[in-house]
Amino acid sequence: MPLSWLCILAGFSPGAERSSHIRWMEDESRTAAFIGKTSHWNDHMRIFGIYNIKGGVGKTTTTVNLAFLSAREGARTLIWDLDPQGGTSYFLCIKPKVPGGAKALLQGKPRPEPLVRSTGYQGLDLLPADLSYRHMDRHLTAEGMDDKAALKRFTRLLKPLSRHYDHLFLDCAPGLSAVAENVFRLSNVLLVPMLPSPLSLRAYNRLVRFLNRRPSPRLKVAPFFNLVNSDKTIHRVVIDRVLERHPVFMRTHLPDSHVIEAMGVKRSPLFTFAPNTAEARAYRELWEEIKGRTL
Repeated sequence: MPLSWLCILAGFSPGAERSSHIRWMEDESRTAAFIGKTSHWNDHMRIFGIYNIKGGVGKTTTTVNLAFLSAREGARTLIWDLDPQGGTSYFLCIKPKVPGGAKALLQGKPRPEPLVRSTGYQGLDLLPADLSYRHMDRHLTAEGMDDKAALKRFTRLLKPLSRHYDHLFLDCAPGLSAVAENVFRLSNVLLVPMLPSPLSLRAYNRLVRFLNRRPSPRLKVAPFFNLVNSDKTIHRVVIDRVLERHPVFMRTHLPDSHVIEAMGVKRSPLFTFAPNTAEARAYRELWEEIKGRTL
């Protein structure tokens, strides 16, 4: 089915830092809960990109909570915090620092394995953010590097990690960039959290048009509404209209909630301090729906 089908119709109006290194150990007794076919360099690790052109749509909270659920179900899970702001690294109490920065990382110096940090949660690790990631686009386009060469740098970086993990979550910075384009090429699933508002729908339209010009036969796009305030008429109207007309959208949506905002104070996944709340239930339902549709 062509990605153009996904477009919204244009006329619609509606604590302490953790720094422990990973000890790499092969454990053949562990079986991934969910494994799907990926690309020729990676026949094991499933890659989820969490992305939106707009900022402030809840990408970081989505990444942390879905990755936590993935790990809790038995999948060996890694997050790569690609946002130079380092929100995911902050939430997981890990210093956003990569020795040598983005340039050295893309050049394979050092190798990525020693840079991965344990989050303290079983099965969940993190490749931290670094402020130098703001220059990653420049490094990817240096010396006349074409798209194929840029993608090769990412695949060379991720290939050794694919032997250790079943799921990789890429927490992306907002905006259309060379980094974002490579995330689209690498990912099996592109999760797109968005607000139920006209501007968010416009941004989603732009994304879909961009993807349609650069189609990837294995990329599944999974948009869903986040930061929903059911007291706002515009939120209710947009959600009802979009879900009625566009079945590609996840039926589950996530609320705008002080409980989720508390993750920034607790610096931990929602499930560690509020596992029985409606918010935690919504994340579990969303993860089940994502798995049902894409894995």
